[in-house]
Amino acid sequence: MNAALELAIVIPVFNERANVPVLIDKLDAALKGRAWEAIFVDDDSPDGTADAARELARIDSRVRVIQRIGRRGLSTACIEGMCATAAPMVAIIDGDLQHDETLLPKMLDALEDDAALDLVIGSRFMEGGGTGEWDRDRVAKSAFATRLSRQVLKADLSDPMSGFFMIRSRIVRNLVPRLSGIGFKILLDIMTASPKPLRFTELPYVFRTREQGQSKLDHVVALEYLIALYDRMFGRIVPVRFAMFSVIGALGAVVHLSVVATLFLLAGMTFVAATIIAAVSAMTFNFFLNNALTYRDRRLKGARELIDGWISFCIVCSVGVIANVGVASFSHNVENGGWAFSSLLGIVVAAVWNFALSSRFTWGRYGRKVVV
Repeated sequence: MNAALELAIVIPVFNERANVPVLIDKLDAALKGRAWEAIFVDDDSPDGTADAARELARIDSRVRVIQRIGRRGLSTACIEGMCATAAPMVAIIDGDLQHDETLLPKMLDALEDDAALDLVIGSRFMEGGGTGEWDRDRVAKSAFATRLSRQVLKADLSDPMSGFFMIRSRIVRNLVPRLSGIGFKILLDIMTASPKPLRFTELPYVFRTREQGQSKLDHVVALEYLIALYDRMFGRIVPVRFAMFSVIGALGAVVHLSVVATLFLLAGMTFVAATIIAAVSAMTFNFFLNNALTYRDRRLKGARELIDGWISFCIVCSVGVIANVGVASFSHNVENGGWAFSSLLGIVVAAVWNFALSSRFTWGRYGRKVVV
């Protein structure tokens, strides 16, 4: 009779094919005598990461694969993986081999020995831990991000940006409806979503240098982190997706005015022609920026999706312009509203219209699938 499952290790991956067998060997060595499973959550990696994991799963029943098609995101990958196990404990570890898997038995022992403990966090910034070969710039950025995170945290962590931790599965399942799934720091999401402070302990580890593949850190990931902080601080007042959509809309207005000024004032084009070109330019700008940022988790890809999405977005926004003018005119003429108030009201109505309909018809038309 097999031993009862103790631990699930959730491994969010993207383009980590070469690291899959290496990590399983390391987990096998680190967790001797423990009943565990590894769940790779792959965001449809083009390098065949999911296939590499499946090859291992055929000969090792402890290996499982969730292949997500049509969406990306480290936090949501972690959430799906953590909800896909029957193990009472679940750990998050990167697939790039930079986390120290030998710490997992100590994490598991800590949770099993202390029923009052909710989670154990691997820390790079407590005594005995370290950031390995990070350069000065990356250390400074991490320190800045840590200071920001403490503005929303309900606990004093030495490493709130850690992506390496172990938690009781039932706690995660209870918190899932409260999780935003935004960004790449799922620990921050969990800690701030809990209605009561989670009881934790930290264990030191030294962050390793990546040997295979490329780092996933980029400017968009850093922006997602700031978005996640905004969501925790102000998301209940103004939803983060609508806030982003509105900010990008404001940038589009700048693009519109710049194109009109260039074509009408400098190039001598007629005002009507310049305005039409400016409107199309602004909508195109807004579409691609929203696709990259606001709707990154539903991002349209490929020529067909992008062309169809752009057309539907332009149609939605064109109707939004009509709504803007109609509401502003009604407020100004019928209700005797001031011109500034009437204009602002028209802008707000158009923004809500564009957001609601583009969410439904531009970025909500393509089905999102999960392959297990």
